[in-house]
Amino acid sequence: MTSMRIPAALGLAALLWSTGVSAETIRVGVTPGPHAQIVEALVPVAKARGLDVRVVEFSEGARINVALQDGELEANAFQHKPYLDNQARIRSLDLVSVADTVLLPMAAYSKRHKSLAELPDKALISIPNDPTNAGRALKLLEQGGLITLKPGPGVEATIFDIVDNPRKLRIRELEAVQIPRSLEDVDLAVINTNFAIHAGLNPTRDSLVRETAQSDYLCLLAVRRADADKPWVKALIAAYRSPEIRSFVEKKYEGSILPTW
Repeated sequence: MTSMRIPAALGLAALLWSTGVSAETIRVGVTPGPHAQIVEALVPVAKARGLDVRVVEFSEGARINVALQDGELEANAFQHKPYLDNQARIRSLDLVSVADTVLLPMAAYSKRHKSLAELPDKALISIPNDPTNAGRALKLLEQGGLITLKPGPGVEATIFDIVDNPRKLRIRELEAVQIPRSLEDVDLAVINTNFAIHAGLNPTRDSLVRETAQSDYLCLLAVRRADADKPWVKALIAAYRSPEIRSFVEKKYEGSILPTW
């Protein structure tokens, strides 16, 4: 759906008729930081499409999917597909992705070394300990030439899937939110971008290696499967993937977060 400009004199009824949706309140679950900021910027854009978007922040990502399943939300915008797939499997959730949104490229940082080549043998590396982000971090280390993973596990790779570790790197798994604080104590820390930004790090400027735009971890809009074809979902997607939101993301995050449309 493309953005439409309607003279104010036509009134709300004409606007809603032209967009093909009725006035609805759409509660969108997010985590604090970039995801919340982007959806907050989306509010006026969505209003022009007949949607009253309410931003609902949760401190714990796993709770957001349960809230959506239970009808406390209409949509959420905070996760990538491997995370959604994992949560749907272990929690028996009937949620689906309806659109890609942005990429928060995972990256690795160091306060001790200026390049991956400087990492010593037996260097200590911290990575997230949750299943989807642990696999993601290991793939990034492989991308940087530090380890080799056996073929097959993909996004579900674990440290037990490392088949070559020539520098005998020591990998410490921590809660993702704790990893920025580990930078003082490790040689390299693999950090999710939302936590990196909060810690004052920019993956474009400060990292030693970061994911490319071909990442498997694009973020998404999720809804209940029963709602996937409803008109308000199309309007919400159009609002998120609008030129206004693209401009907001590019200006505010300066390459730390990438629009995928």
